[in-house]
Amino acid sequence: MNTHLSGDEELPETISAAADDDFEEISSDEVDRVVESLEALAATSESENIRFFLEEATLKIYLLVYGEEEAQSEAA
Repeated sequence: MNTHLSGDEELPETISAAADDDFEEISSDEVDRVVESLEALAATSESENIRFFLEEATLKIYLLVYGEEEAQSEAA
């Protein structure tokens, strides 16, 4: 099983399909917890490439909750 991603791959169909079909509510507490864990993990990585991907994942997870709130507050 190839678990290495080059960054050019599309999301697996099951993930993108699930995102289109179902709405999952994610709490800000969970996002905060995961973001904190990813930041701590990134800080321990010696690889710049791994840190880059962890930081990118951190931002995407952060935006799941806080990006939506910022967009709603700007529209108001």
